[in-house]
Amino acid sequence: MADPSSYRPRPGEIPDSPGVYRFRDEHRRVIYVGKAKSLRQRLANYFQDLANLHPRTRTMVTTAASVEWTVVSTEVEALQLEYSWIKEYDPRFNVKYRDDKSYPYLAVTMNEEFPRVQVMRGQKKKGVRYFGPYGHAWAIRDTVDLLLRVFPVRTCSAGVFKNAARTGRPCLLGYIGKCSAPCVGRITPDDHWDLADEFCDFMAGRTGTYLRRLERQMAEAAEEMEYERAARLRDDIGALKKAMEKSAVVLADATDADLIAVAEDELEAAVQIFHVRGGRVRGQRGWVTDKVEEITTGALVEHALQQLYGEESGDAVPKEVLVPALPDPVEPVQQWLTERRGSGVSLRIPQRGDKKALMETVQRNAQQALVLHKTKRASDLTTRSRALEEIAEALDLDSAPLRIECYDISHLQGDDVVASMVVFEDGLARKSEYRRFQIKGFEGQDDVRSMHEVITRRFRRYLAEKEKTGEWADGEDLTDGDRPTTGADATETGAAPTENSAAPTHGPALADEPALTDGPALKDDDGRPKRFAYPPQLVVVDGGQPQVAAAQRALDDLGIDDIAVCGLAKRLEEVWLPREDDPVVLPRTSEGLYLLQRVRDEAHRFAITYQRARRAKRFRSSPLDDVPGLGETRKQALIKHFGSVKKLRSATIDQICEVPGIGRKTAETVAVALAGATPAAPAVNTATGEIMDDDDGAPETTADAPGEPVTAGTPDERRGQER
Repeated sequence: MADPSSYRPRPGEIPDSPGVYRFRDEHRRVIYVGKAKSLRQRLANYFQDLANLHPRTRTMVTTAASVEWTVVSTEVEALQLEYSWIKEYDPRFNVKYRDDKSYPYLAVTMNEEFPRVQVMRGQKKKGVRYFGPYGHAWAIRDTVDLLLRVFPVRTCSAGVFKNAARTGRPCLLGYIGKCSAPCVGRITPDDHWDLADEFCDFMAGRTGTYLRRLERQMAEAAEEMEYERAARLRDDIGALKKAMEKSAVVLADATDADLIAVAEDELEAAVQIFHVRGGRVRGQRGWVTDKVEEITTGALVEHALQQLYGEESGDAVPKEVLVPALPDPVEPVQQWLTERRGSGVSLRIPQRGDKKALMETVQRNAQQALVLHKTKRASDLTTRSRALEEIAEALDLDSAPLRIECYDISHLQGDDVVASMVVFEDGLARKSEYRRFQIKGFEGQDDVRSMHEVITRRFRRYLAEKEKTGEWADGEDLTDGDRPTTGADATETGAAPTENSAAPTHGPALADEPALTDGPALKDDDGRPKRFAYPPQLVVVDGGQPQVAAAQRALDDLGIDDIAVCGLAKRLEEVWLPREDDPVVLPRTSEGLYLLQRVRDEAHRFAITYQRARRAKRFRSSPLDDVPGLGETRKQALIKHFGSVKKLRSATIDQICEVPGIGRKTAETVAVALAGATPAAPAVNTATGEIMDDDDGAPETTADAPGEPVTAGTPDERRGQER
């Protein structure tokens, strides 16, 4: 526990201007990000008598080891920078709202030649129009099924679309009138795009136009005694009205607004959001967060607004945002929302009428969400705490292992040997810190040597992070091994704001420290938690005595004696400890054993997923991959022109030059590379024994399906060969 006075900035060092500040712990990890109208006044509040601080604030300042700040021009810039840093650094003491689920959206891919209607989750893509979020994917499919009668937009995948275009036969929806079948030319691209645009207009709430038009057409058909057509139009009107009934009318027709409600107690807060478009509730979502700092309702609302609209722009930000309390000050937040939308945004508290009544409904939803969350979490916290205590007692640890790392080795008969590292903190998976390794020290199958290599590389990095604070030595090679599973190691580009820091300055790296080649270069002051700098209290390996001994030997070689090691053997689920002849047997009903099994199974899943991906990549490789200066676009152009690598190999330089984008020099390079490359063995259909020639245009590989190599034996036998 650090004394805040040890890193308190000297009087006069902190500027009296707007800015964003960061607290870091002893490992240089950012643990809190905040903004202030006056950095001097705001930071002074943290360096007062600890007895006067809120308990959570006291925990934060005693966990921190340094503080630094960045000066900006306006409070709006401070708001934007604070959001960016919270998203980048994932600080543990900041309020972080997390969706209780990944909400599905109804998406229309208006960026394609033939727009497609589909269910989408996750990050939003440019050029795609989204409607929702919905509570369930089936609700989207029901709505789309009703609307396809009137707006027969394409819903099929790219593969189905291309296959239908190749065969000249549409899918079933094309035959029953629920798709306009652009794949076979029944509708032009422009007309289909207009149809998708009308679908989007209807989903956006502009429904009256289409209903009146259909009613007019139905009346005209009846007058002309075209009763079958009139009946179809009547059914279309019924389908549209039924789809509209799924969204309750709550406000005036033209109202576009988001209503945000907060329910909170001393420890946690729940946020509920209703999205109202065209007067109808189009979607609902909710978050729950720990209150790890003393924070007002207005500040919770501000963080919720950052979460909701930080990645949005244009119409995705509504004209009106209704909240239970306003941020203080409200002007920077309102200006930020206006900039995100591109026009004025009203941020206010509803006082009367329908909007206040609807806000009360949203508030009740937030209260129920908080009660449900606390009911679930009480049991979950108890279970996880008991599991960690049982592990500590069984392994004779000084305290519960709050951070557990598990390692597993995976290969296929000694080929593509890889390893995984998964991290569990407080009994929960922390996927942002997962790592994967390629075994580079030797060839072949040896799980014990592989485990020794992986543990050595991981904790050599840990020691290097402890001893170094500067960047890695120049000339260090980067490899595929030890890569993060996210974009955590990307560096920022562009002009950076002026920074000042009250953090202590450390000396240069040790002169005799070897240059590490196990992964990407890391900066000492990036503050990201996604790195090797943080040690576990317990290392778990997938295996028995040999693997445990190898892991312990690796730690001993590095001089690390404060990290416990154990292994979990699959056969009898025995827990093995270093230098022990007999295993520790936990009861089958033990929560501690169950947690160890979860950690081990997650490491195995992550390892075998990486191993299969590498194997698939190797079998999909082509001789063209080794041609210098030949990118993916020109490789595809060559294959498309000649049909296969085999035909390309037999082509002359003049024939290769006929491909658009291929000059004579490139053609000569391709010809030389293919002449020196060994032709791949023909693929074999394991079901029939047929040798698959690539003259039909298939890429020259040895795979019978993407990602699966052709090997002897049945699929079940091949899976049994994987480790």
